[in-house]
Formats: sequence, C-alpha cells, structure tokens
Amino acid sequence: MEKEKELLRIAQRIRALSQTGLVYNKDEYSVERYEELLALSHEITSLVTGHAFADIKACFRVADDYVTPKVDIRAVVFNETGEILLVREKADGCWSLPGGWADVGFTPGEVAEKEVKEETGLIVKAKRLLAVMDKKYHAHPPALHYAYKIFILCEITDGNFTTTFDILDKGFFSQEALPPLSEERVLESQIDLMFEYRNNLEKDVYFD
Repeated sequence: MEKEKELLRIAQRIRALSQTGLVYNKDEYSVERYEELLALSHEITSLVTGHAFADIKACFRVADDYVTPKVDIRAVVFNETGEILLVREKADGCWSLPGGWADVGFTPGEVAEKEVKEETGLIVKAKRLLAVMDKKYHAHPPALHYAYKIFILCEITDGNFTTTFDILDKGFFSQEALPPLSEERVLESQIDLMFEYRNNLEKDVYFD
C-alpha cells in the first residue's frame, strides 16, 4: 500500500504542476507538454486505483487558478460519558467522524457544525481546533485527491438523532469498542488522539 500511495502522490504532484502550467503558460508548445503531463498523471492514477482513465479525467477538470490541496473537516464530539460520536457511511458501510470536504463561504468551525447537524441531527458548537494533518503522512488507503484533514472539537447544545440519505447509522462509542472504521476518512490512531485531547484539554494542537 505504501508503494501505491507514493505513486498516487507523484501523480497528484504531476497533475497539480501540469494544471498550474496550463493556467499560467499559453504558448502552444507549453500547452501541449502540460496536457501530456496531465494525461500521464491520469494514467498513473488509473493504474494504481483501477478506475478507468476516462473516469479519472472526468474527475479532475482543469483548474482556472493555482492548484491547492482539498480540505477535509471532521467534527470531534463527545457525550457526557466520554464516548465519541461516529457515523456509518453509506459509501463503504464503515464508520467515521462526522464531516466532509470544506464548503466555500463557511469557516472551518461552521463546516464542522453543519456536517454534524446534517449527518446526525445534533446541534453542536465548535470549540477548539485539535489537529491539522497532511493525509500523506498517515496510514490512509490511496486516494484520488491530495488533502489536509482538520479535526475540530465540538460541544453538543441541542438536537436529537435524525435520519439522512447518505448516513446509515450513528452512535457514541467508547475508545475500547470502536466499530469498523472508514479508513479513507479516519484512522484508529486519529480517534485515539482525539481521546487524548478529551483527557488533556491543555494538549497542544497537532500539525504535520
């Protein structure tokens, strides 16, 4: 898996450089070379992931500005007995912290609050930044996008569990009894770190 992740990282870097080159270089020779590099990045990604080249190409539209990492925001919510809130993802049937890609027009804290309400029905207030992680430094499976992960501690203020179309289930879990995790989204080591913050509010923010 480490070799696959490194190949994807290389493909992501080639893709970012070629897309940025297409934005800022307009002469025909440069455009042709950057388009070739972009196609090579798609080919590498296709070989590593098993997705069709056409699907990879459709997934990554040529940017019209400097290419930057995507931002994945995860809400960290504990109940009164010290259990952590997890949601069961429809995508793979496994469990994760509530969250998703950051939305334009919302602060990171607002995204965390919004995702919890949409995925569980609970109303929370973002209280503290806990960690900022570069996904490549952690044992997530290979992924298409280069991403930073932001973990934000939230406090329940109101609400009750509700149903939603893309979440199969939700619940609170102890550190010793975690369900199967959606490792594309969250790792057991990251959950363990969140429990460390619950037990030590003075612990410094983690960042890569």
